[in-house]
Amino acid sequence: MHISEGVLSASVLLSGAIVSAGGTFVGLKNLKYDDYPKIALLTSSFFVASLIHIPVGPASVHLVLNGLIGILCGWRSFPLILIALFLQGVFFQFGGLTTLGVNTANMAIPAVLSYYLFKPLLNKNPFLTGFLAGFFSIIFSCLLVALSLFLTEYHFLNIGKLFFFSHIPVALIEGIITGFVIKFLKKIKSDIIGG
Repeated sequence: MHISEGVLSASVLLSGAIVSAGGTFVGLKNLKYDDYPKIALLTSSFFVASLIHIPVGPASVHLVLNGLIGILCGWRSFPLILIALFLQGVFFQFGGLTTLGVNTANMAIPAVLSYYLFKPLLNKNPFLTGFLAGFFSIIFSCLLVALSLFLTEYHFLNIGKLFFFSHIPVALIEGIITGFVIKFLKKIKSDIIGG
């Protein structure tokens, strides 16, 4: 879900940078020393999952795990995703430095929303909580990417639609993976996810 450099307008880039800076500030403010191992593990998981691209027409799809990150980290998702995207941009030229703010916002906003929308369901049904968080996060991230493209240029609307529909299978897969991970963590290490 990386938007490359040289595609977005300056106003979209600036808006994304402001949102990501604000979210990162809130996330870092809530960060505790005991959170570092969990944040490091999730950052590396996000980094690796996002590197495995599957071509679909002119685009490619990949796992993101932002629903899982959102359930486990809340607002701390912003700095976590920012670091992983920065490293991907520097080492592999996925996305880029000018689009870092937009790409971070497009993936971290759905993660934080998943935390507030679905974490209250955790004690009732951990698998459903994870599935909904994983599915919703991918779908909403796709909508934000499509919106970013549309706000730059109206002609990008068709690309945004293709991008959205190509990610529906990924959303289902990510929902299932996140559901099983949350169910597993709730069963064996519930202090990680709370509830």
